[in-house]
Amino acid sequence: MLQRVDDTRIFAFDPRGRVESTETPLAPRPVALAGLRLGILDNSKWNANKLLRGAAEALSGEVAFAAVNYYVKHSFSKDAAPELLARIAAECDIVLTAIGDCGSCCSCCVRDSIALERLGRPAACIITTEFLKETQLTRVALGMPRLRPVVIDHPVSSITAEEVAVRVGQIVQQAQVVWAA
Repeated sequence: MLQRVDDTRIFAFDPRGRVESTETPLAPRPVALAGLRLGILDNSKWNANKLLRGAAEALSGEVAFAAVNYYVKHSFSKDAAPELLARIAAECDIVLTAIGDCGSCCSCCVRDSIALERLGRPAACIITTEFLKETQLTRVALGMPRLRPVVIDHPVSSITAEEVAVRVGQIVQQAQVVWAA
């Protein structure tokens, strides 16, 4: 973008910008998942509930959680309220958030996970393959590039029950690695 300041000076602005952030470490990772309280943060996207409930059930078949607590934020295109994040951090040891399958919901899922990590809770945010690059940029811009998302096949909103089951398998396989990383 060009901007004329006066008759002798013109400034050119680079629209790509520059990201300057201080890296924030991840929350401490647990030695084991058994006995922990799992928090599930549903962003109310179509099929998020099916994916998250399926993943919680499948994970509970592999890990003896002390509790599984469900939370819902009512707008997928807004960050979770600070009060909700504080409640999740107080009531849970690890968190699974979903679903990021479009631009605004991906960045909000990542920001929710980063906020939970900063509150000391390892968080696994579920995104789809189509938005991996966007979430990487968000993680870098917010100072947490080492936060690993759980990446499942795209799309999510228009899939069958069988496809939900396949994606649940992808979540179960990756979430445990993210929490322990």
